[in-house]
This record gives sequence, structure tokens and C-alpha cells, in this order.
Amino acid sequence: MIALDNYLYGVVGGVELIANVISVVLIAAGIAAAIYLLLLTFRHPDLKHYNQARLTFSRYLVLALEFQLAADIVKTAVEPSWEDLGVLAAVAGIRTFLNFFLQREMKEEEAALERSR
Repeated sequence: MIALDNYLYGVVGGVELIANVISVVLIAAGIAAAIYLLLLTFRHPDLKHYNQARLTFSRYLVLALEFQLAADIVKTAVEPSWEDLGVLAAVAGIRTFLNFFLQREMKEEEAALERSR
């Protein structure tokens, strides 16, 4: 039974690490993509190109937040204490709040981009 527990902790730690690494990679990729699109705005300085850069970066951030939340859930699922569950609830609430407003802003910007076309 102890060997199975150790195996489970190892798997959970690996999954948590992978989810966090993916999150960091997504944020880095989002920064790179946003910088590229912002540099293009110097050639075409209008609000449409600036909004496209923001929208692209927001998409990466939303996905990264999802991976971070998944990492927290996996970490807490193995051996949850009341303190761990409280921290997870707070973190999940904050990330869900951020995600909600990022997605709402993305929809507004997508609609504005569609209207400008």
C-alpha cells in the first residue's frame, strides 16, 4: 500500500509539474506573439491591430490560467486538508474571476474587430 501511495504522489507531482510548465510556456508564447503583433502596429498604427495583439495575448493567458487551476486541483486531490481546500477554493475563485473577465473582454474585442472589417 505504501508503494502505491508513493507511486500516486509521484504521478500527481509529475502531472502538476507538467501543467505548470505548460502554463509558463503558454504565457511566454503569448508574450512573444503579443510583442510580434505590437511591432506590426508600428507599421499600421491603428486600434484594430492593437486590439488584435491584446486579444491574442488574452487567449494565451486564459489557457494558461486553466492549466494552473488544473495543477492546483491535482495537487490538492491527493491528500486534501481543510487548509488546502480553503486555499484551492480561494485560488480557484480568483482565477475563475480573472478568466470570466478576460473572456468577456475577448468577446467584446472580437465583436469590435468584426465590426471594423
